[in-house]
Amino acid sequence: MNIDNKWTKFFDVHAPFYMQNSFTQNTEAEVDFLVEEFKLPKGSSILDIGCGTGRHSIELATRGYNMTGVDLSKGMLIEAKENAKRADVDVDYIQSDAVEFRSDEKFDGAICLCEGAFCLLNIGDDPLERDLLILKNINNALKPSAKLIMTVLNGFRFIRMYNSEEIERGKFDPINLVEYGNIEVDSPEGKLNIKTRERAYIPTELKMMLKLAGFSVDHIGGGTAGNWGKRPIDPDEMEIMVIASKVSDNQ
Repeated sequence: MNIDNKWTKFFDVHAPFYMQNSFTQNTEAEVDFLVEEFKLPKGSSILDIGCGTGRHSIELATRGYNMTGVDLSKGMLIEAKENAKRADVDVDYIQSDAVEFRSDEKFDGAICLCEGAFCLLNIGDDPLERDLLILKNINNALKPSAKLIMTVLNGFRFIRMYNSEEIERGKFDPINLVEYGNIEVDSPEGKLNIKTRERAYIPTELKMMLKLAGFSVDHIGGGTAGNWGKRPIDPDEMEIMVIASKVSDNQ
């Protein structure tokens, strides 16, 4: 399993501080929304792809759901396991890249939220193929008609943010809707400068990718963390939300 990549290094270092981010402060309200949309009885199994420190998986577990969380970062999973222990719930946490994750178990639902896996590219990753593989892996792990709820970076925002000069400097690739950046983080080895690639999406792309992966789209709308609900997309907001249902096994 190849999980040594730029994002692994960033999240391993950032894990102890992750819950200090402002977008992590509305977990209970977000899970209220998830529970209402899934409409699953307690005891149902839900897969959390890109689970991070476990804020959604743990809150869902406290409400009676059987949770499995997958993340590529050992550091994030250490935090998740400690958080689950403090909350006195059992969550099955698995270290894996979402591109490589396979499951013999079939789940009643799945979440992939806040760019925990989707949208995060390594140098050399194809901007479409990687995320399509993630969708296919989620599809394979779901029971027929099971729902997937996910949030992705909003392509409209990227398009409106970047001007011709920034495109010329390589900050943004308008063909693939990929943003290039640098993150400087402190680590035990000193400061790390991590080059990042993040892929954003527009709704038509998402519909096509989900169809290719064996899903039908029930809803696409605004989905920025802390402001979830079935509402129109604000072109300047951070994230888009997608609610989809498995209709077939992917080819």
